Amino acid sequence: MSKDKVTTATVKQMKAEGRPITMLTAYDFSMAKLVDDAGIDMILVGDSLGNVMLGYESTLPVTMDEMIHHVKAVCRGTSRAMVVADLPFMSYQVSVKEALRNSGRFLKETTASAVKLEGGQEVFDVIRAVVDAGIPVVGHLGLTPQSVHQMGGYKVQGKDEAAARKLLADAKCVEEAGAFCLVLECVPAPLAKLVTESLQIPTIGIGAGAQCDGQVLVIHDMLGLYPRSSPKFVKKYVNLHEHMTAALKQYIEEVTERSFPGPEHSFGMSEEVLKKLY
Repeated sequence: MSKDKVTTATVKQMKAEGRPITMLTAYDFSMAKLVDDAGIDMILVGDSLGNVMLGYESTLPVTMDEMIHHVKAVCRGTSRAMVVADLPFMSYQVSVKEALRNSGRFLKETTASAVKLEGGQEVFDVIRAVVDAGIPVVGHLGLTPQSVHQMGGYKVQGKDEAAARKLLADAKCVEEAGAFCLVLECVPAPLAKLVTESLQIPTIGIGAGAQCDGQVLVIHDMLGLYPRSSPKFVKKYVNLHEHMTAALKQYIEEVTERSFPGPEHSFGMSEEVLKKLY
């Protein structure tokens, strides 16, 4: 694994050489440092922090200020991975001017290297303007959580011919607009493979099969930090919720029994000084 900083050129080269790209989410300093030290190529500070960190029921309430706060923390914990900041709902849909202003905030107020936004042909002008301003853009197609109400829920996208053709056209549009990378979420694996083969830019899959150029997961899902049931596309590499709950219960038990802290966790003082205090 190279220790060189991952850039847009690195990501494009990885696709050209057929080397899979690894991406995970992170939302704070300590998790970002852990992910970065492990050698992950790209860190996405997703608006999923609304669900994971802030307790919202969806990503829709997340604000730019909340995103900036978390992106700053992640950047402080990252030295090698490329940090991608997610543009939250209504931070780029109102106008190209608003999209430019908010994209610029990420690069000016944090040290993120790129922004991510959802949509295809309808955001062509936005992507083009942001890229022309010198800000790298990651696209996002398929299940786009900011449009969950319009889609009628969290469902696999592109299953029929018309939807599949639209997704293909949108992918080519995102590439033409200037995005350097494209996230495909909840897309049938054969369609994701077709999209990947039709683009010069790399694709990053989440619930889109193994033939994308890379993969991304929400780190809290893959580490099993939630007791909730996970989407089909999530693989839990460890069940940290179970281990952490056991540790917490042991802590409660030891404090209740006064077996913690023990002598090895405590500080002493001389008997001579102690006697003078009584």
